[in-house]
Amino acid sequence: MTGTGITIGEAAALSGVSAKMIRHYERIGLIAPPLRGETNNYRFYDAALVHELGFIHRSRDLGFSIADIRALLSLWRDRNRPSREVRAIAVAHIAALDAKVTALQAMSAQLRHLVHSCEGSDRPDCPILDELASPGD
Repeated sequence: MTGTGITIGEAAALSGVSAKMIRHYERIGLIAPPLRGETNNYRFYDAALVHELGFIHRSRDLGFSIADIRALLSLWRDRNRPSREVRAIAVAHIAALDAKVTALQAMSAQLRHLVHSCEGSDRPDCPILDELASPGD
């Protein structure tokens, strides 16, 4: 190859994915290896690969796992895909997000209760530390 395409730095800027993560996605097989320069072995990215990186970036912004992104990329590349498969992945992800929200709300409520119980004075008594030091369930 003579160096057509864009460099990893340019691909990173255009896609919103850091060069380090681009290399990682290449290493784990999430994206195809880019073409390499004949003389300098630099990576050169074409528009399609940059577009895939943007897809990955937006998927990560929505919290999809690498496994889900791999499946979504495969479905996106397959123009004959049934949309129900894409929807099923998204619905499962929503359920996982909702479970995380519920868990975070419970943690927040527990911590609020502990903060409310703590006088925050010069005294050493602290229900927050007492709770953290107590044996778990």
